[in-house]
Order: sequence, then C-alpha cells, then structure tokens
Amino acid sequence: MILCIVQYLLNCCVNTLYFVLQQAKCGYAIALMALYWCTECIPLAVTALLPVVLFPMMGIMPSNEVCIQYLKDSNMLFIGGLLVAIAVEEWNLHKRIALKVLLLVGVKPSLLMIGFMGTTAFLSMWISNTASTAMMLPIANAVLQQLNDTEANAEEQSNRARAEKHGVDNEVEQRYEKLSKGMSLSVCYAASIGGTATLTGTTPNVILMGQINELFPGNNGVINFASWFGFAFPNMLLMLAFAWLWLQLMFLGFNFKKSFGCGSSKAGDKEAYQVIKNEYKKLGKMSFAEICVLINFILLVVLWFTREPGFIPGWATVLFNKETTFVTDGTVAILMSSLFFCIPSKMPRFCGNSKSEPSEEFFSPLLTWDMVHEKMPWNILLLLGGGFALAHGSEKSGLSQWLGDQLIPLQTIPPFAISILLCLLVAMFTECSSNTATTTLFLPILASMATAIKIHPLYVMLPCTIAASLAFMLPVATPPNAIAFSYGNLKVMDMAKAGFILNFVGVLIINFAINTWGVAMFQLNTFPSWANVTATP
Repeated sequence: MILCIVQYLLNCCVNTLYFVLQQAKCGYAIALMALYWCTECIPLAVTALLPVVLFPMMGIMPSNEVCIQYLKDSNMLFIGGLLVAIAVEEWNLHKRIALKVLLLVGVKPSLLMIGFMGTTAFLSMWISNTASTAMMLPIANAVLQQLNDTEANAEEQSNRARAEKHGVDNEVEQRYEKLSKGMSLSVCYAASIGGTATLTGTTPNVILMGQINELFPGNNGVINFASWFGFAFPNMLLMLAFAWLWLQLMFLGFNFKKSFGCGSSKAGDKEAYQVIKNEYKKLGKMSFAEICVLINFILLVVLWFTREPGFIPGWATVLFNKETTFVTDGTVAILMSSLFFCIPSKMPRFCGNSKSEPSEEFFSPLLTWDMVHEKMPWNILLLLGGGFALAHGSEKSGLSQWLGDQLIPLQTIPPFAISILLCLLVAMFTECSSNTATTTLFLPILASMATAIKIHPLYVMLPCTIAASLAFMLPVATPPNAIAFSYGNLKVMDMAKAGFILNFVGVLIINFAINTWGVAMFQLNTFPSWANVTATP
C-alpha cells in the first residue's frame, strides 16, 4: 500500500516536472526569438523559422505539426491581398486615383494636406504603406516646390526696390520649409493610419485574425473582412482627422484665410495645380488593363463585404457554409487574384487587323509570375507563420495556461485601464521593433491574460493590434517614416514632437472605439463561450 502511494507521488512529481520543463523550454524559445527580432541580428524571416528547429528538438511539437503552421488560411488571405496590390501598382491605377483626388481638392495648403492624407490613407487600405508613401511624397514635393518658387518670384518682383526684400525671401522660404515638413509627416502618418482600416491593410491585422482562429478555433469567424472594416474604418477616420488637426496646428497654424484660401486666388496656386494636371495627363486615357484591374478590385471588395456581413446571411452562408465554414475571406482573395493571371492586359482583337500584335504580347496577362516574384514580400509570409507556430507551441506546452494563471491578479484592475496600459506598452514597443514582430509576441500573451481574468479576448487583442501601427515618433520605426525623413528636411525632434502626441491620442481614440461601437459589434461586455478553453499539454 505504502509502495503504491510512493509510486503515485513520484509519477505526479515527474509529470509536473515534465510540464514545467516544457513550459520553460517554450518560454526560452520565445525569449530567444524576441531578442533576435528586437536586435535584428539575423533577418526577421530567418528568426521566424526557428520554431521549425527548436520545437522538435525540445520535444514540444513534432516537426510536421510545426511546419503546417506556416501556411494557414490567414496566409492565403494575405497572399491574395498582396497579389491585388501588385496588380494595382503594376498598372499605375493607384497613381491615377491619387492625382484625380488631388485635382478635386485643390492646392490650398490645408486642403492640399487633407487631399494627400485622405488619398494616402485610402491607398494604404489596399496596397502597402511603403508603396503608397513612396508614390505620394514625390508628388507632394513637386507641388510644394512649384508653390514656393512661384510665390518667391512674385515677392521678388513686388519688392525689387524695397530694402526688406531679403527678409521677405527668408520668410517665404521658412514658411514653405515648415509646410514641407508638415506635408511629409502627413503622408507617412496617413499611410500607417490608413493601413489599420482593412483586414489586409497591414500585417498585424492578419496576424490577429490568425491568432484568434488558432487559439480559439470555435470563434465562428468573429474576425472577417466585414467585421474588421465596420470597427476599424470609423476609428481610422477619427485618427486621421486628429492627425490633420495636430499637423495643421504645428506647421500651418489656424489662419483659415491663408490655409484654406478663403476667397483668394494666386498665380502660384494655378501653377501648382498645373503640375498635378500635367502629371495626370502623362497617364493618358484609362487603359484596358487599368479598367480590368479596377473591376476585379471592386468585385473582390464587394465579395469580401457580402460573404458574411453579420446582419443578414451572406452569399457564402447561403451557398457553401451551411454547417461548416468551407469558404473564407482567403478563398475569395485567391479566387479573384488568380484571375489577374488569366485576363489579357490588352483588348483582344478577334477580326480584321493584319498588323496585329505578336502572340506573346497579345496573350500577355495582367500579372505574370515574374512580376509577383519581384514584388511579393515573401519574408512577411514567414513572419506570419512564425507567429502562428509560437502561439501553437505555447498552447501545446502549457505556457499559455501558466501565463494566464500568473495574470489572474489583474482581475482587480478595471478592464478599460488594462486596455489603455497595454496599448501604451505596445505603441512604445513598436517604435523600436517591427509591428509584425510586436503583435506576434504580444497577442498570445494577451489571449492568455484575457481567458484567465475572464474578459473578452478581443477587448485587449483588437486595440493592441491597432496600437502596433502607431509608430509615429522615430524614423526607424516604420518604412514610411524613413522615406519621409529622407524627403522632408526633417529632424528627429520634428518627428518625435509630432509623433508623441499622435501616439498618446491614438491610444485614447482606439480605446474610445473599443468601448463604444466595438462593444456593440462584438458583445465585448460578456465573456464568450468560445474563449472558455483550457490549454492541454
């Protein structure tokens, strides 16, 4: 009898020690990857592949179970979205849209800033933040240079005989230097803010969807394209409006007569407007390829919105997803993006022209694999997979459960305070690390905390995901910032002053959104049954 009791106790000790060792091993792997991601001592994508080596060798997961995490449904959605973005960029559709909007808003300083910010934000919803910034900043600089030169010439002529001519010239130069700084910051900030509005707009959004599906498989598709847009788009508009007001105050002031040009018209405005008009004319008439890309893009967005709108059954529910979710946003993205490889880039000619084009040009599709191979950011796909592998390893090893148990004392803190503090932490962390690495590291921990203290996982995971895109303070924080830093005669302090306030107010706006329409959309006041899971090692 005593021998049986001793044997039972020994078995319990061995099992406990085994579980503790598994958790410690997984924790070590995560800490090592976090260190490599923050220091970038090796490429981020290579660090993301470490679970393929570490988890099998540490006995956490077999290799085939780790590898399958690197190509999930979320990755397919991301690939489809990137293929659409590549097609839009390849045929210059984004430039045509941008210039058309700028022609509509005019060239008065404040209106010009609104036009550039709105256009950049819209483009960043569908193409990469870096591409939209790199396209918009040269246009902004050309327009501002034209305004500066024209006004300087006008001042020189009117003050030719006056002694204060030199002082007036300096005043014009200083005013346009400040305007140039403000315009450069407005474009890069709008790119980061705009990317938060759609599920495929920036990588952290896709990571959140993948982590939710990985950690809470019974969530019934709580995050999809339509639900994300319904929450994030109004939030993006609020953040964009505040960013414009803040940059207006910092760099333009609130002289409405000068900024908005109330009733005034100058030769410089006409010439700057002509610069934009000339750029638009260079594009020529809308080509067959552009029309096809635009139609395909619109169809994709419509199918995304109507697949599962929430308030009525979507087409996927009626046709395919009656009992099981067969069709997802990833399915739609791959279907529509595949058409770019089938649709010709020039109008087919079925009859009558002896001087027809060579067959290789006649059958040239909107996208070729060479175009995709050159522009596709394959490293981001590995980063996504590495994040999913970490989340799955934490669950399998019991580390998620252990972290949740340690965070139970947080129940005494009001949920809104937890959300604000975590968003500030993430926003600070993302200034020094990529937003992809930041969300990959934080989201599994936030999920464990939410289940431990019985609050809705999205209440902390959703605002922190958007906060990861609030990288406004440093040139190295995100590629759009670095591009703007090289274009706008900016100093680090200029970006830090503007970005600090935007970071702080951005966190407040996100938490206002999550506690108002976010609560109504996702029922965040209740702890969902699908989140009531226990990790089993």
